[in-house]
Amino acid sequence: TALRLAGGRSRCEGRVELEQEGTWGTVCDDGWDIPDADVVCRQLRCGRAVRAHGNASFGRGHGPILRDEVGCEGHERHLWECPAALEHDCSHKEDAGVVCSEHQEWRLSGGRDGCAGRVEVFFRGTWSTVCNSTWYETEATVLCRTLGCGDVLQRPAFQHTLPGKMTYMCDSPQPSLAQCRWVFNKSAPCYQSWAAGVICNGTGS
Repeated sequence: TALRLAGGRSRCEGRVELEQEGTWGTVCDDGWDIPDADVVCRQLRCGRAVRAHGNASFGRGHGPILRDEVGCEGHERHLWECPAALEHDCSHKEDAGVVCSEHQEWRLSGGRDGCAGRVEVFFRGTWSTVCNSTWYETEATVLCRTLGCGDVLQRPAFQHTLPGKMTYMCDSPQPSLAQCRWVFNKSAPCYQSWAAGVICNGTGS
């Protein structure tokens, strides 16, 4: 049995999918709550659950619906250790999802559209700025592509105005900044830095 999250913006957010006998399927949202989501997040090494979603909020899955009325207490090591109904009367519009504390998402603020501005990251429940001490072409390229904004035109600098600070270091282009090395709220790599910005060549949707 294996577990993954699908349809989210990082490996720590998305629709809950289980593999059983070689087939991937989903979990119905009846009774789906934070203790259930906590087990998923911990099993995937994604921290703890920030939100437990229902109603296919990360899109409808495919394949069988493998669990219904999941009833984890929150301490279980694997989702399949939790009591659950294997029979169900659900459809994929009731697929369960989670957002875990280690999920990261990004936005560009203060620019003319969603493809330009100051880089902000949502992590552990709060929006933070990004230090430009290691904000080079590679990091900026990863973000522009993740946001569907094409490639980098410029990397302007801004004042830090949010409480948290994130530093990213990408040795090579990755699918997202969360897959590069990152440091959260440590002053050393961020000392006297400005907040990173980027102007991508695409336009925001």
